[in-house]
Amino acid sequence: MPMSHKVITIAQQKGGSGKTTIASHLAVAFGQKGKRVTAIDIDPQGSFTKWHALREAKFGEGFTGINFSSISGWRLHNEISEFKNNSDVIIIDSPPHTQTETKTAIRAADLVIIPAQPSPTDLWATDDTMDIVGNERIPYRILLNRVVFNANLTKEISGEFSKVLDTRIGNRILFASAMMDGRTVTETMPSSIAALEVKNLLKEIEALLFPVSSKIVKAA
Repeated sequence: MPMSHKVITIAQQKGGSGKTTIASHLAVAFGQKGKRVTAIDIDPQGSFTKWHALREAKFGEGFTGINFSSISGWRLHNEISEFKNNSDVIIIDSPPHTQTETKTAIRAADLVIIPAQPSPTDLWATDDTMDIVGNERIPYRILLNRVVFNANLTKEISGEFSKVLDTRIGNRILFASAMMDGRTVTETMPSSIAALEVKNLLKEIEALLFPVSSKIVKAA
């Protein structure tokens, strides 16, 4: 089904929530499905940019499967239309703690993904992020990330929110290992449970942005 310039912003006011890992994995996963992907890093910390530099070192400049740009929030506002003209999907990694640039990234989005680890501090920060997204009236979903499955705290926190994705991303070392190599788990370990989680996440997002029927395979 054709896509028309969909923008996904990964936003969370708390640092260390796994935004960049999610952004990287979504960018590669969409690319693996043959989509023209633009990845944009507006976080001054530059973790997304550093990951892509590792990817360029591995695959060669121009052969990463991703059109990558590292720009400021104010430039994003001015240049998003040009990015849309050359992309099917745009993934934006936004900064924590910076409401102005986060708002810019949220306003540009068709869907905001809010990663949250099952912890009280992430719970509080997610409330703050939801307030920003709600004020901008942009559709959003919360993604439980780095979870320990069947833990009571995971169940309690998932029950605190109404717009939580069914897919959970586990606390798995495979994600960090792949990122350190400039890749993602769907490339390094495509048959792993971690890769299955990413594929299911992609299906959920596609179902939200595009009216398609996708069966989600349950991950352990």
